Order: sequence, then structure tokens, then C-alpha cells
Amino acid sequence: MVEKWREALKASCDRSGWDVQNKKQSEEIENVVEKVIDILGRNQIWSFGDDLVDMHSRVKQLEEVVYLSANDIVRLVGICGMGGIGKTTLATALFNKISPQYNASCYIDDLSKIYFNFGATSAQKQLLCQALNQGNMEIHNVSHGTMLMKSRLCHLKTLLVLDNVDEVEQLEKLGLRPEYLGAGSRLIIISRDSRILQNYGVNEVYNVQVLDESPALQLLSKKAFKSNDIGKEYKKLTLDVLRYVKGLPLAIKVMGSFLLDRDVCQWRSAIARMKENPSKDIMDVLRISFDGLDNLEKEIFLDIACFFSNRNDYSREPRVKRLLEYRQFYPDIGMKVLIEKSLISFQYGVIEMHDLLKELGKSIVREKAPKEPRKWSRLWNYKDLQRVMKINKETENVEAIVIHQSEKEFLEERIRVDTLSKMNHLELLILENVNCFGTLDCISNELRYLQWNHFPWMSLPSTFHPNQLVELILPHSNIKKLWEGKNFLPNLTMLDMRHSKYLIAVPDLSEVPRLERLHLEGCIQLVEIHPSIGILRELRYLNLKNCKNLVLNLNMLFGISSLSGLNLSGCSKLLNSKMLMEPRDTKHLEEIVKITNAIQFPTSSVYKLLMLPFNFLYPPKPEDSLGLVLSLSSVPCLVYLDISFCNLLRIPDEIGNLHSLVGLNLGGNKFVTLPSTIKQLSNLQRLNLEHCKQLKYLPELPTIKQKNIGGYYGLGLNIFDCTKLSDMEHCYSMVFSWMTQNLQVFFQPTISSARIKMEIVIPGSEIPKWFNKQSASRSISMDPSDVIDDPNLIGVAICVLFVTHQDPINLGERDDDRFSTFWFSVNNSKRREYMGVPIYFKKDLVTVGLDHLFTVFYSRQEFIHVLSTPPNTMHELHQTEFGTSTHNPKGLRVVVKKCGYRWVFKEDLQQFNSNMFFSTNSSSRKRKF
Repeated sequence: MVEKWREALKASCDRSGWDVQNKKQSEEIENVVEKVIDILGRNQIWSFGDDLVDMHSRVKQLEEVVYLSANDIVRLVGICGMGGIGKTTLATALFNKISPQYNASCYIDDLSKIYFNFGATSAQKQLLCQALNQGNMEIHNVSHGTMLMKSRLCHLKTLLVLDNVDEVEQLEKLGLRPEYLGAGSRLIIISRDSRILQNYGVNEVYNVQVLDESPALQLLSKKAFKSNDIGKEYKKLTLDVLRYVKGLPLAIKVMGSFLLDRDVCQWRSAIARMKENPSKDIMDVLRISFDGLDNLEKEIFLDIACFFSNRNDYSREPRVKRLLEYRQFYPDIGMKVLIEKSLISFQYGVIEMHDLLKELGKSIVREKAPKEPRKWSRLWNYKDLQRVMKINKETENVEAIVIHQSEKEFLEERIRVDTLSKMNHLELLILENVNCFGTLDCISNELRYLQWNHFPWMSLPSTFHPNQLVELILPHSNIKKLWEGKNFLPNLTMLDMRHSKYLIAVPDLSEVPRLERLHLEGCIQLVEIHPSIGILRELRYLNLKNCKNLVLNLNMLFGISSLSGLNLSGCSKLLNSKMLMEPRDTKHLEEIVKITNAIQFPTSSVYKLLMLPFNFLYPPKPEDSLGLVLSLSSVPCLVYLDISFCNLLRIPDEIGNLHSLVGLNLGGNKFVTLPSTIKQLSNLQRLNLEHCKQLKYLPELPTIKQKNIGGYYGLGLNIFDCTKLSDMEHCYSMVFSWMTQNLQVFFQPTISSARIKMEIVIPGSEIPKWFNKQSASRSISMDPSDVIDDPNLIGVAICVLFVTHQDPINLGERDDDRFSTFWFSVNNSKRREYMGVPIYFKKDLVTVGLDHLFTVFYSRQEFIHVLSTPPNTMHELHQTEFGTSTHNPKGLRVVVKKCGYRWVFKEDLQQFNSNMFFSTNSSSRKRKF
């Protein structure tokens, strides 16, 4: 023993220590303790338990948010996420790891429960007793507790964790302020509601995410098999479970524990049952957040859970907000609350909700009458709709029906829908690809939104007078005429009858005063539109594309000053009075229009008789180009005009009067040249001349006038399949001038931050040499490392040489298409960004065998936006690859011959000219057709 003492004393004397001479021993003792704790904390190997997965990486991320190394500040951190996602588990793991580094520490498991059962003073008492490691403390009231925290904790480096905070008042009544804590202290608040954390002023919030596939599988294996080995017969079933629980740790644990030691048959049965009847243990945890919502927020949650969270177009934020607004649920504030409470999120503009939260919402709808769907407030399942229809009884509770089926399901099964006539409180009805038959005596007059494709009857019920209806969408319907006479629809803003092949007339719209959008595309039997369309003072968009038999006097649109979008593509029977050709007659025409607009015409035939003298005196001639543009030049707000494939022989000079135009489609017409006045369209961003096979000469094109700071601008010029263009030198010169002048406008110092994309399709058989990086293949690597930090870099230009061939073997899916050809791959990742080429392909339309160039320019900001999610900096774009992957239209094959690119700098805009940009082999300068 003595020898051991001697050795120990000798060893201790040889070690260096702390010099405490002339220093306060109490302070030095604290330094010694801090050093020992630090050494122990560094050297300790932390174990988070066998049942935890992915914990090391998550704790490390949270440590970075907590910012442990900053010992001179007090930091407040929030942990947020949906119920069952592992917030408490993560916080507990962090607390156990770092608490030895603090003078005082406290973890309150359930602050909300303490407040509810015992009040604020009990919470204060528990906090002080834990932090100070003392027994029972006497706290008389909240003020006394606040004073004790301030006096006892202000000199201590303290770690505090407050779990399950569901009201900001709980934190405020606790009386704990950051200034009451010593330097280096950390306060961690756990809540499902990010609004609470924001209001309390936390420095940063850590949002806990669901488990990725690998750790989720690992956790399920531990719970269901007590090992990482999964029997071969269980692998598919295991994947079924993981698809259902979607990475939610609570659900994985509950399901795994339930499936432990069960055979394959029992697994199959359990999986089938859980989809119909979710585990109560899981639902009870998730329901806590739902129960804390106000009534309108609960309604929004249920609508989203049942209808609008399927990651498709029906889940896009603007559309969902619109429908919820129609339901009078005030979605702007309501959806924000659901986001704050971690019940929904947004990804790329689409509403996301965890599948188990969807199940919660559906189970809440069903809970009062699980086996009687006619008593539910919402129907979303086709089989449930069938059951309701078969019973054919009064259904007072149903407020909303949304059924989505595929085209294949539409063809396979029919459903009798007589019971719809008995749903008097129906507000929302969406039937997509539901093959219906039977008798429809009436539809609920409470409807605010009606969308029903393949509507099977020839007209709407005569008793249908929905004063609340805002949108009526009946594409591919069998309707011949919507209604007889007038129908009072004071709130209707959209009427969509696209591809209703039996529709012969649009009825009197004089009592639909708020109509903003009228879609009639593909109504091939449509002959007339009631002249009352001329008094729709709020009509903004009119789509008459491919209404091939429509006889429409465009003078009826003369008074619609609100019209901003008009699509007349494929309409060849439009009537116009030549009176408009003479400016001196405009005053008389205005008087006539005022008179005719004031008349309540009983039928459209009366209007025809009234207009007959003018059509007789000034019959339309082909060379007048139907007087089309002249009629519309009086519409001051027209932003988009599509008059493609209208057999126009010329475009009048008056097109220059459409000063508000941003997009103009003249494709597929028969004019030889464009008027010089087109250069007056100083707002025009996109001009389409594709398939103008008689076009020989290209005039000077308009330059965009100065734009505002920032924003997005998409410019386009499409000269595809214009086989008669003869002077290509001049054509290239006009295109080059259009391109450079517009770029110079957008790259003025005041607006250089704008996101700009410019697309040009033009004849050409060689990629210009100006594109200094080229590849004789479909792809090329793009390395921005040399140009990342160059302040003169303004963007990148990409060029593709392609040709179209006949391919009778390719059946395709549609007679016409636009092919998606370009993809971008960032950092060699699997994610690709696709971009469609704006070309209209049709087997009998395209002149095959012609080479074309497709050039795209991205501003620096737009290129980063396209390739980064979320948008970041050019530093994220190393090893970017650009390539093509053609989607061939029916009967055609698109072949990409070459591609190339060039980084574009400020000096490029100042130095290069048309010869430099279009300089290629001589064969490309003399284009032959």
C-alpha cells in the first residue's frame, strides 16, 4: 500500500496543474470543474440505445443549431414537427449528451399538461427544483417564482428543455426570460406549432423530418424482427408497411411492435386492416393537433385530408385556396395555421400532408357513422359513392364529393347517380372520369363549384339555379345547350365546356354579369354564341380554339374592354364588318354598338338581322384577313392573342394598335409577310410564326420597352417550318437584332437582377461557331467553375440542332404534341429538370427533313433558379450536364444532331454582331428546301 501511495504521489507531482497564487480559489475551482467536464464530454462515447436510428446525424445537426461553442451568449432554439415525428426523442438524446457541460439543467416533459392540471407556479417549481437540484421549494405565486428564477439562475450556465408547449401564454406565464439566465445558457422549446416559437422570439427553429427509407427500414427491423435481418418472405410486406407509415417514427414503432413474432399471413391481414382502421395509438397522438384547431381550420384540414393532398394538379396551392374560399373557410389564414401546426406543408407549389394525417382526417369524417357514408359530410371514394347511390335516400349531411378516376376506370364501370338529386346541401362536386347514367332531376342550388367531365345528359336540369355557383366546368360533356332563355348566376366567374362535341350554341349570358373566363375549345359543333357576350364587362379570357363551325361576328367583342386573352386558333368562319376598315366610320360603329348592346335580344337570330345590313354592305373578303385584328384593336387590355390556323392571307397594319400585347400567335396562316407596324408592339415578348409556309420576308421585330427591377420575363420567337423564307441573311439579321436589343434592355444596371429566359427557333443547318463549346451528340458537360465568380457573367446560351423525320412505326398517344427535349442534371444527381420545346407537331402538318436551331438564353439568375432547389448560387452547379431526350409526336421522329453552349459576358453584348453570331459553314448560309 505504501509503495502504491509513493508511486501515485510521484506521478501527481510530475503533472502540471493550475497556478492559484494570488487568485480567488472559488473562480479557479470553477475553471477546474469546467475543464474536467469538457474532457469527460469529449471523451465519452455516447450511446443512444438500440431502438434509436439515425440519431447521431440528427443530434449533430441540432448541436449546430444550438451553437454550443458560443459561451458568451444566451440562445433560444425551437424544435418543431408533426406529432410522432420524434421531437422528444431527439431533444432527450441531445439533453443527455450535453447536460454535463452546464452548471444547471432541467427537462420538463409536458409543460402543457402541467399548466392544465396544476398551473404556472407548479411549472416554475419543477423547473427550479430540477435546475438547482434541490428538494421541495416554496413558491407563493407567479411573481415570486419569476423573482426566484431571476435571482438563482442569472449566474449559472443553464440548459433548459420545455417539451409540448401548445400556447405561447404558457411560456409567458412561466416568467422565464433569456436575460434571467447566465452566459452560455440554452433554452430549447419543443412545439408542434411554429407560430408559438416565432412569437416567443427563438433564434432558430429546427424542423424534424420523417426518416429516410434506409433508417426507416432499420427501425422497423429492430421493432418487428429484433434484428437487422429480414426474412425473404417478409421483404415485400416490409416495403408495404414503409409505404404506409411514410417515415413517421411513431407509426414505425407501433406497427413494428404489433407485427413482432407474427407469420406472413398475419402480416398481410394486419397491413390490410391498418389501411381501413388505423392504429388508435397512432391516431390519438396525431389527433392532439387537430383538436386544438378552431372550427374553420378543422374544416380546411378535413377538406385537404380527403380531397386535396394527392400530389397532383388538384393539390396546387392556388386552386385549393380558391376552392376553400368558395366553401367560405377563409383559407389564407386557415392554411397558414395548419402550416404552423405542422399539419400541412408546401413543396413546389403543391400541398403536402402526411398519409397518416390524411387517414386521421378521413377517420374523423367517418367516426359518427363508420358504415353509413350517406351520413358523412364528405365523399372521396368511388365505392362509398356507389353505396350512397344504391341506397337512394335523402342525404342531408353530404357537403362535398370529390372523385378522381382514370380513363380506364371510366370505361370499365357505370354508376347510377339519381341520388344526387336528393343532396340538397352539396356545395362542392367534382366527378372526374365517373361514368354516370340515370335521371338527374335537379342539382343542389347550394353548389359553389361544379366540375364534371363526361357529363352524360344533353342539358342541365331546368330546376338548377345555383345562385352561389362560382365555377361551372363540364369538359367532354354531352350537352347540346346549357339552358333555355336566361339563367341568373350572379356569382359565376368561369364557364368551361371544352371538347363538348355536341354543343351547338352558347345561351343568353346577360344574367351572368361576373363571368371572367369562357372556355369553348374543341366544341366542333358550336355554331353561335349569344350576342349577350358583348355586355360581359368582366370577361378576361375567351377560348374558342378549334371551334371550326362557329359563325361569330367579332364586332360583338368590341365593347369588352376587360378582355386580356383571346384564342381563336383554328376558327375559319369568323364574320366581321368591313366598316371597321375605315377609321372615319368608327364613331358610327360605336353608336351602333351602344344601341345593340342596350337591346335585350330574345334570340341570337334578331341580332343577326340587325347586323345583316352591315355584312351585306361590306361583305368580308379573304384579302381583308376577316377584319379580325381591326375589330380587336379597340380592345385596350388584350395581352394574349392566338389567331393561328385561321387561313389569314394578310395581317393588316392596324395590328400595331394592340399596344398591350405580350403574346401573339400567328402560326399556320397564309400571309407572305408581316406589316412593318408590328415593331410598334413594345410589350410583345413572344411571337409565334410556326408553320407559316407562305412567309417569305421578315420585317423589323419589336423591342421590349424598359422593364422594372427583378421579376421573371420569358421571351420567345418561333420561326419553325416556314418553308418559303428566301433571304436568310436578312432573316438572321432581323432575329439577331431582336435578340440583342432585348437583351440590352434587360441588362441595364437598374434591372440586371431580372430572371430572363429567351427561346428562339429558326431554320439553320449548323450550330454557329459563336457557341464555343460544342458536341456532335445529344449531350455535353457544362463546367461553370471557371466563370462562377466573374462579375461580368450575365448568363448562358445553349443551342441544339435538330431535324424531324417521318416515323410510321411511332403510333404515339396523341395526334399532335409538343416534345420535351431538354434536361439538365446537376452534380451528377438523378434529378433532372425538363423543358418543353414550344413547337406544334402534327404528322400531316410538319415539313420533314428540315434542319432547325433551337437556342435558349438563361440569365444568370434564371439558370440558377432552374437548376437549384431551392435557388442558391452558381457554386452549387459544378459538373452540370446538359442533354436531350426527345419525346416523339405521333408518326414523327425528332433527331438531335448536335448541341453546344457558351457562357455569356457583358462584353459579348457590346462586341459581337450578326456575322459573328451566325458565322457557320457556307452550307448553312445558303439554305435549301
